[in-house]
Amino acid sequence: MAHEMMVLVLQLGIIVLFSRFFGWFFANVLKQSQVLGELISGMVIGPYLLGGIHLSVIHGPLFPLTGGTIPISPELYGFAVLGSIVLLFVSGLETDLPTFIKFSGKGTIVGLGGIVITFLLGNGIAVLLNPGIPNMLHPSALFLGTLSTATSVGITARILSDKRKLSSPEGVTILAAAVIDDVLSIVLLSIVIGMSAAASGGVGIVWGKIGIVALKAIGFWLICTIVGIILAPVFTRKMKVFESIDMIAGVSLGIALILAGVSEMFELAMIIGAYIAGLSFSRTDVAHEIHERTQGLYNFLVPIFFSAMGMMVNFGAIKEVFWFGLAFTLLGILGKIFGCGLPALFAGFNLRGAYRIGVGMMPRGEVTLIVAGIGLSSGAIGQDMFGVAIMTMLVASIAAPPLIIKSFEGGSGYRSKALDTGDARSHAIELQFPNFRAAEFMRRSLADGFREEGFFVHRLDHDRLVYQVRQNMIVFTLLQEQDKLILNTPPEHESFVRLMMMEKLLELKDFLSGLESMKSPDMMGAELMKGMFSLDAD
Repeated sequence: MAHEMMVLVLQLGIIVLFSRFFGWFFANVLKQSQVLGELISGMVIGPYLLGGIHLSVIHGPLFPLTGGTIPISPELYGFAVLGSIVLLFVSGLETDLPTFIKFSGKGTIVGLGGIVITFLLGNGIAVLLNPGIPNMLHPSALFLGTLSTATSVGITARILSDKRKLSSPEGVTILAAAVIDDVLSIVLLSIVIGMSAAASGGVGIVWGKIGIVALKAIGFWLICTIVGIILAPVFTRKMKVFESIDMIAGVSLGIALILAGVSEMFELAMIIGAYIAGLSFSRTDVAHEIHERTQGLYNFLVPIFFSAMGMMVNFGAIKEVFWFGLAFTLLGILGKIFGCGLPALFAGFNLRGAYRIGVGMMPRGEVTLIVAGIGLSSGAIGQDMFGVAIMTMLVASIAAPPLIIKSFEGGSGYRSKALDTGDARSHAIELQFPNFRAAEFMRRSLADGFREEGFFVHRLDHDRLVYQVRQNMIVFTLLQEQDKLILNTPPEHESFVRLMMMEKLLELKDFLSGLESMKSPDMMGAELMKGMFSLDAD
């Protein structure tokens, strides 16, 4: 036991060091996604490359092949699974439900188009080019079809944020569609897992079984999501009696783990429960605080997950299916461009906008890897098809950024007036100050005043002085632009915000009046020196 724990600790240490370095190198030097660096770090140090070298110090390889379906140790794979749960929990916390609901119509059309087309293409090519896969209901074909559906919203969102295009009609539609894509991919994964379990048990798959599995997955998702969204604000309000955000964050993560386990008990993927928990807490006023307090755990476990996924890549197996992998990747990319772009034409976008949405939905990422890892661990796909999944993610994620950047050059992609991404009911309250310092002083005073009233204030953008002020369902923004303060608030809360501003302005006036009543700096300095000399004399 002691030897096994020593090896595990050494493995985790090496993974953390290599994944951090590779992630930094890819993000800052190569200007690619950090995920790619973490994934490739696993390939380099994994059992199929450097990790398989015999080390006399530990009497064997650091990352030995286990001989089972999963080529890494169960202990290390456990850390990877925990990383995937934390990843989906945080992804749920970051989901903006109001935006999702507001653009759910266009996003649903675009997301469904991408899901259906890419699933059929991925599933179909698996059957056509692999003699060992007899039909489209074979577990391997189903997993490959599911693999091709998920979109990595993180890569696209980062690019659009850097280019200030997140609030464009195409930007908000991409985000809404990507959320729907990931949700449907997770539900589809649950259905595929149920069908694969039936097939492995020797039970023939019939449409009745498929319907039951689908209803079970969608029913569990909908019921838990609705109940979670309703109860999460009540739960966090009750938890505030402990006056500890750390405790609320810890209990929230515990609930995510329990819900992940319950999902597995229902023969669904654990990541579904984790995502539901994060999505439920995203509507509470402590969502940002939970996110901040789980960030350390996220930064430790999630790179381990991506690196462990990279360790499962068998280079010899990939060589045998390289041409199939290339065809699968190209069809997956084209499936997203046309599957999402064509419906966008019927949702009010022109050709330029439809193309932007199509390439914006190209990147693959964490959900693809999670689906591939579950397929590999269940035996539904082998090392060769797992390598195909990695190839798809690598090619799509590398090709997408330059295409997205290029596509957003030029005019609007929407046929009519640009969509209003802000809250049409919000009222803007503006205050003009004589200089930046005065506005900054007032902004800090307002933030402190709101915190004293039980609000949570956090910064939304590292490049701009824009803050969200939130308590339960009361949400508004505070923005400083040079010497001007702007508060955007719903009309029902405008009187409270104006009262708070008036109170802080009066405090500022009293403060300035107190300063004016003080003696001149020279007199104050003389009295201070006199006091110091008298102290020395004593």
